[in-house]
Amino acid sequence: MTVEAPQNDSLFEAPPMAEQERMVEAVLFATAESVTVRELTARLPHGSDPAEALVHLKKRYEGRGVAVVKVGDAWAIRTAPDLGFLMQKETVETRKLSRAAIETLAIIAYHQPVTRAEIEEIRGVGVSRGTIDQLLELEWIRFGRRRMTPGRPVTYVVTQQFLDHFGLESARDLPGLKELRAAGLLENRPPPGQALGESEADEDDLDPDEDQGEMFEP
Repeated sequence: MTVEAPQNDSLFEAPPMAEQERMVEAVLFATAESVTVRELTARLPHGSDPAEALVHLKKRYEGRGVAVVKVGDAWAIRTAPDLGFLMQKETVETRKLSRAAIETLAIIAYHQPVTRAEIEEIRGVGVSRGTIDQLLELEWIRFGRRRMTPGRPVTYVVTQQFLDHFGLESARDLPGLKELRAAGLLENRPPPGQALGESEADEDDLDPDEDQGEMFEP
């Protein structure tokens, strides 16, 4: 007579949802960068459902000092938006984005994916390599797919770091044209009929300490 050993099915069962919620909370709390559901799935025990755990966790943090927020296709724990002023401190600003960088960043955010030639067409002036390099260095933009057109020009798109910095879930949450104009953005355009010599130069030589608006300060 053969006696089969009992199988320990618990080794293959997902932990209770309350425990999964705790695990997700621990990962988000300990990680400075936002974390995708796929990354959470790879970390949690087999059979876990981090997407559902995030729903419960987000609801549990409603009204608290910190919130579970979605950033692009990832999730993070961040200070509640209405308490952000508590985290501010007085510092001496050593650098601001130039008007050229502000306009270039705004155009990429609203028209992505967009090529350098398209940026220049929208702005009406040339875009220097330094402007693009600065935004790439800040990791607010990245290279997108190349266009299937002659020359295969590279495109630019905003990054998840950009969305995270400004507390946006996606580029669809960007302010409208009226808000941009109110912030002083996208208004430095050469008027119709302006002489070519007055508009062909980039604006990177502007005084970096001049107030260019607060929305896109690094």
